[in-house]
Amino acid sequence: MASSLSLLLKKSSLDDHEQLLEASNRALKASSSDSQAQHVKVVALIKLDRYEEAVQFVQGAGKSLQNEVELEYAYALYKTGQLEEAAILASKIQGNRGAQHIEAQASYRLEDCRRTADIYKRIRGQPHDSEEFDLRVNQGAIDAQAQWLGLADASAIPRPSRQDLDAFETAYNAACGSIARGELAQAEMLLKRAKELCKHSEDLSEQQKADELLPISVQQLYVLLSLGKSTEAGALVNEINVANASDLSTRKIGESNILMASSLDNPFAAHKAFNSVKEVPHDDRLFSYQSVPLESNQTALDLQSFKFDGIISATSKVISKHRAPTLSSAAVLASQFNASAHAMTKTGKAAIKRILPELEKRPNDVGLIITLAQLYVLVGNNTSAVELVQTFFDRLEKSVAENEQDIRFNPVLVSLFISLLKTRGQQSQIKQELAKAAGYWRSKPNPATQLLTAAGISLLESQKEEDLKAASEIFDKLREQRPDDKATVAGYVASHAVTGGDSNTLQVEAGKLTAISELIRNIDVDGLEKGGIPQSSNALAIAQLRRAKKRGAADGTSSKAKRVRKSKLPKDYDASKKVDPERWLPMKDRSYYRAPKGKKKGKRGGGGDDKTQGGVVSEDLNIDAKPATVVAGGGGGGGGGSKKKKGKGKK
Repeated sequence: MASSLSLLLKKSSLDDHEQLLEASNRALKASSSDSQAQHVKVVALIKLDRYEEAVQFVQGAGKSLQNEVELEYAYALYKTGQLEEAAILASKIQGNRGAQHIEAQASYRLEDCRRTADIYKRIRGQPHDSEEFDLRVNQGAIDAQAQWLGLADASAIPRPSRQDLDAFETAYNAACGSIARGELAQAEMLLKRAKELCKHSEDLSEQQKADELLPISVQQLYVLLSLGKSTEAGALVNEINVANASDLSTRKIGESNILMASSLDNPFAAHKAFNSVKEVPHDDRLFSYQSVPLESNQTALDLQSFKFDGIISATSKVISKHRAPTLSSAAVLASQFNASAHAMTKTGKAAIKRILPELEKRPNDVGLIITLAQLYVLVGNNTSAVELVQTFFDRLEKSVAENEQDIRFNPVLVSLFISLLKTRGQQSQIKQELAKAAGYWRSKPNPATQLLTAAGISLLESQKEEDLKAASEIFDKLREQRPDDKATVAGYVASHAVTGGDSNTLQVEAGKLTAISELIRNIDVDGLEKGGIPQSSNALAIAQLRRAKKRGAADGTSSKAKRVRKSKLPKDYDASKKVDPERWLPMKDRSYYRAPKGKKKGKRGGGGDDKTQGGVVSEDLNIDAKPATVVAGGGGGGGGGSKKKKGKGKK
């Protein structure tokens, strides 16, 4: 039987894998340990896209076959979605270019961008003419993924070149990178280019063109919706037929985008339409930056359908899987939806009141803290928002865990805190926060360059020697990473010019910057001088409002000239005489006041013994007497002034 199998292998072509599979099965019935028949069966199953059967057969045959068919086994694991196992197995196969490709593809699906980039760098180090184009396409996909995940600095990724516009694969990857950077207009242009190139490709069959055009159109629909071009998006929806998608992942994303473009006002109908698509199988699972938005859409529809208890239960399970604090997008979004479900359609202060008990249970939940901070800002309580984030940061600073320190100085959270501080005008605290964050990231191998740049610029505005020195150290670090970045070069020159850097080095670096004459070439200096100091729109609005209030008569009518009021001075005013410094005091309180003769001191509103207000009532007073009529202008103490007048008349 073994000889007949060998004879069949010699005569077989690439298209008769079924025949090879049948022959290998017959050989294995005669001898189950026939290694050649086992190997042929594994290859035949893979060629027939029966990857699950191939994996099961290899695992059932034992270690000897696994060692013999390592490459085929790794590929079958990759195709069945067992990515971690495939990557580990492929990495152990030495000197095999195919194994390197499997490891790279598995790492890419696992969203391990740095590992994938390192593998392809090794592959490119061993040039192979037939793979040059494929490697360029794959590198574009890696760059786009790194930007989607926020693991790459956008300025470090090369911009789309003319070469990228020559093939639909490279144009599509360049468009994905543009979407990740938020450059939607450029992405729209690149997707149109990719679609046209795919339609007119001579290397693809009609079915292959349809398979390639579908994801391009689905991505194009997303861009049009994001740009607000609803008319064009509606026209594109009619061209998309997701039912013909070869994989469920593309179909799921397509259905979601089409639903977004539709005008379903009934949330229950939208909920039913969204859940009509089958679940994506494990071997075709979505990337996190695809699955997270889809799950968010699902939860948003659940909220609109008032499924609050179900949302709280589902999101609580997701939150419990992540140890707080965490910046996992899944956990952060789950926390936000969990808070929304607890609010139960309430907004403003009512929502805050319902959510605050959850903060007591999960004080380090990043998503919950961000949600509450946003609600505080919406109700105008910026102080509580700042205190909430500040308290969270203080707790993290006391922690010794390295991952918690990374979260404390995460660029996104630092930016959020600085934005809140700006609403309160706390400029000094902003500088302190930036300096603290820069001090942390300077010691890291992959620092947040944008955060360091902002911190360096902020420190340059200070007059303190230690701040200027820290700024120069920051720009030294940035210059090592991005020597050609103009913002970095400008910061380096400015910081070292103040701290006394090498003049020759500074001249060389300054030469990389755009000349001042070039920068001001198109500026009309005379026009600026005539225009005066520019005012903000808010200041202009206030000035116009004041002028409108002061306008006394309607347009076209004359108004009387305003009479200038003369200053009033006493008639006996003499400029040569010294002004009385006690003129503002009552006469009785002035130092030079003397009581009139013939008047007892106790009778003038002072504190005589015969006064009764606030003291002991004298027994000599007739409390049964009728009250005297109050005389206008009488002295203090109520009836005391009236009694003075009567006493004077009895003498």
